[in-house]
Amino acid sequence: MKAQGKQTIIWLGALAAGAGIGLLGIDGIDSVMSFIATVYTRLFQLLAVPTIALAVTVTLASMGGEKSSGVIFRHALSYTLLTTLVASLVGLGLYLLISPSDLPAGLASGEGSEEVSKLQGGGSYLDYFTGVIPNNIVRPFLEGNVLSILLLSFAIGLALSHLPQSDRKTTVMNFLLGLQDILFMLIRWLIWSLPLGIMAFSAQLVSQVSAGMALASLGQYTAVILLGNFLQIFLILPLFLLSRGINPVRAFGRMSPALLTAFFTKSSAATLPVTLSSAEERLQVNPKVSRFVLPICTTINMNGCAAFILATS
Repeated sequence: MKAQGKQTIIWLGALAAGAGIGLLGIDGIDSVMSFIATVYTRLFQLLAVPTIALAVTVTLASMGGEKSSGVIFRHALSYTLLTTLVASLVGLGLYLLISPSDLPAGLASGEGSEEVSKLQGGGSYLDYFTGVIPNNIVRPFLEGNVLSILLLSFAIGLALSHLPQSDRKTTVMNFLLGLQDILFMLIRWLIWSLPLGIMAFSAQLVSQVSAGMALASLGQYTAVILLGNFLQIFLILPLFLLSRGINPVRAFGRMSPALLTAFFTKSSAATLPVTLSSAEERLQVNPKVSRFVLPICTTINMNGCAAFILATS
């Protein structure tokens, strides 16, 4: 407990130090902070894909035949659907309440709009789901296609769980467990150096805001999205935790490394290594649960996206 409290103080100090550095507005220092932030983002992304693949494969292989795996999956799915629905309703309610005006014609038809139209206009939902099914076992990992990786991991994990016990199966499981041990050691090293990354992320964000990168014309839309996320994080989710007898303040405090990393990297997948480590080491979550649920929810539990899509569509 004392060690975790000390870590939290260090992270908050790094956050404050980074904000101070960003306010200085010195180009050379800003460039260095941006470089460090980019390096950390790439390292998180590097570890995210193998973390998802190994966590799901190993967990399903070890408990795929147990009834508890189905129970855990149903709980994860019902929680995801319920929180996503609530987030959507919150976004819709705030949109109707604030009623943001239409975007200026110049901004709506400005540079980049053609690229967005191309991305939105191609293919149907069936094409999208077809694209998730991999036709090459290596390509999903090269492209970082998380849904395809999850599908492969589910298939391999379930296949391993149903294989009869043998020396070959033991060898494969030991190999996967060894890779997972190496991966989590790398994650621990990355988290040990995380204060430097937090300082760089904070400095980068503050320098960008100071430079006026926020669009004033999007102020009302920004208010809807930010307020929706604020209500979801500090009201809706704590109510869900309280309904399960979990202290939200304690949970948020223990998960603070993951929350800070997610805030600055803006990627739940890239944050997954920190999320898993924080859940298991700080919140004492059973690894069989965390390594099964968190990779799945990283992909499908997008409360912020649900509110954003409903408010901007």
